[in-house]
Amino acid sequence: QAIENQLKICGYKSNMDVVALYLARQGLKSIPSLSQFPRLKYLWINNNKIQDLTFLVKNYCLTELYLNNNELTDVSGALKHLCSLQILFLHNNELKKLGKTVKELKGMISLQTLNLFQNPLAYDPDYRLYVIYFLPSVQLLDRKLVTQRERESALHLYNPKRAWVMQSIAFGKRVDTSLGTTVGSSRCTQPARRPIMPSGHEFGNNTNKVPFEDPKDAVLVRATTRSLMEFSSVDWNKVATCQERRLKNKAEEPLEKLTVQFR
Repeated sequence: QAIENQLKICGYKSNMDVVALYLARQGLKSIPSLSQFPRLKYLWINNNKIQDLTFLVKNYCLTELYLNNNELTDVSGALKHLCSLQILFLHNNELKKLGKTVKELKGMISLQTLNLFQNPLAYDPDYRLYVIYFLPSVQLLDRKLVTQRERESALHLYNPKRAWVMQSIAFGKRVDTSLGTTVGSSRCTQPARRPIMPSGHEFGNNTNKVPFEDPKDAVLVRATTRSLMEFSSVDWNKVATCQERRLKNKAEEPLEKLTVQFR
């Protein structure tokens, strides 16, 4: 009856025209299958007493789903097919298993806004970092923007080996420099001043030491005698991101090697 009332209010003439349904605050304990609305995109079922989500099994086009303030204890097998979902509110329910819940949401590659607070699972000490790591597309979690620092912390916590590799290759970031040139350890754009080495100074033996006129010259000469270290990596500007690969909107370019030298 609640569904029929909404169809009349919105003036929908056929099921194929239905793109939004507002069924919030109706005191509903269950909902019949909504498979007759294949183009449904926006669905509000918040503030009811829903415990089961099997009625969503055929609604593949959903982009916004509001399930907050219900009595859900488990969402396994009910949401993973909603690959177009961008906004999902699940706060203030009875979800207890963090790993099981996040696993159900992993296939939502377009999910950007997610609310899970006021569920028992949100009291896990690593709850936020766990969600950020395993659901990388989420940008707004529990009404708070996901920061780059949080993403780095999540990577260190749940994949330390990959975090180490990211740090060891180009310091974990893209290097803005033209290929074919060597990047030195010094970022100074002015030409380096040649040290004024006093006569009588010998590197081979220390029997005839003469102090430098400028202490900075002593430091520079000592630095130039150190061994040169070098490492190479690909140019990350040429590597397509996961999103670019998925959308296929960036032409594949051959990888080029970037060499960095420092003492």
